[in-house]
Amino acid sequence: MSQSLNIVIVGTAYPFRGGLATFNQRLAQQFLSDGHHVELITFTTQYPSLLFPGKTQLTNDPAPAELSIRRAVNSCNPLSWISVGHQLRKQCPDLVICCYWMAFFAPAFATIERIAKRNGHTRCVALVHNMIPHEPTVLDKLFAPSFVHNTDGFVALSKSVLTDIDKLGGNQKPKSFSPHPIYDHYGEPMTKAAACEALRIDPKYDYMLFFGLVRAYKGLDLLIDAFARIKDDLPNLRLLIAGEFYEDEQKYREQIRQAGLDDKVIIRNEFIADSELRKYFGAAGLIVQPYKSATQSGVTQVAFHFEKPMLVTNVGGLAEIVHHGLMGYAVAPEAPAIAEAIRDYYTNDRQEQFTEYLRLEKDKYTWDKMTHTFIRLHQKLL
Repeated sequence: MSQSLNIVIVGTAYPFRGGLATFNQRLAQQFLSDGHHVELITFTTQYPSLLFPGKTQLTNDPAPAELSIRRAVNSCNPLSWISVGHQLRKQCPDLVICCYWMAFFAPAFATIERIAKRNGHTRCVALVHNMIPHEPTVLDKLFAPSFVHNTDGFVALSKSVLTDIDKLGGNQKPKSFSPHPIYDHYGEPMTKAAACEALRIDPKYDYMLFFGLVRAYKGLDLLIDAFARIKDDLPNLRLLIAGEFYEDEQKYREQIRQAGLDDKVIIRNEFIADSELRKYFGAAGLIVQPYKSATQSGVTQVAFHFEKPMLVTNVGGLAEIVHHGLMGYAVAPEAPAIAEAIRDYYTNDRQEQFTEYLRLEKDKYTWDKMTHTFIRLHQKLL
């Protein structure tokens, strides 16, 4: 093992909910397992309520007892950014990792980095989920370049993000690609029978799962259109939609009604807690991500954990992970292509074949590979 480092991860974490918080906490746990000292600094205020479309930003899950998490950053208060920067300057950690996913947080992260590095010792690296988001705003051009300028190096979860970093001024800075590791803390898989009983759905049907927050770029409308094209060919197939709607649910319900799919679609419009994931993935035979734009997706890595074949669209970095025809499908973000892949999967009973390949691929996406990427990048910056 390399020399033990003092590491601070700045980003969303408990008591905030969601995949990004889960990611940061699992990353911190791996650094601890590797023998490093780790602290997480998260928000006192993450999104102002005006900018948050969901029901709540907070989780009901218990705090991860083994992690040190400090709430200190108010995304709307520059004084808190300055304060955290000065604390880190005095604390003098070896590595500060800012977990970046949208430009709204760029000024806070840039300020913290700029001040922390004044000690001449601390190196600041960005873990970049999205450099240019799925739904761009004017803030991306206004705020993101400053963050890139103040960051010493970058770890991106998809190769397309590396290109986006270059576009914003990071072409001369050290960068590494490290694919999204597999979420491996959701418990053992459930049998389909047990999962369906827990969800109170009929186990006699085949279920494909659309999982996660429902936003326009995720292409649920494409999936509904695709399902309508093959409903008569696959009468035993049902669509399970599990996730909180961040836009008008009725729009989708009307599309479902007009497509004649009312009795074939189950909607659970709620944020799915970590403890509930195994039920939904246990019930499903195919995980469908019909995204119109993407970088990478945590849903893909949950599917890996539960060894569930996937259908993704060939946008962003999704096709880098899902090998077409071997463990699932990577198709054009168009309803006919999605429909044909679903038809092929169920008509030709591909589940066992794809699942076997998934098992062979899982070792590529372990968390220690990501932590080692950060350590190697830190060594380059010395």
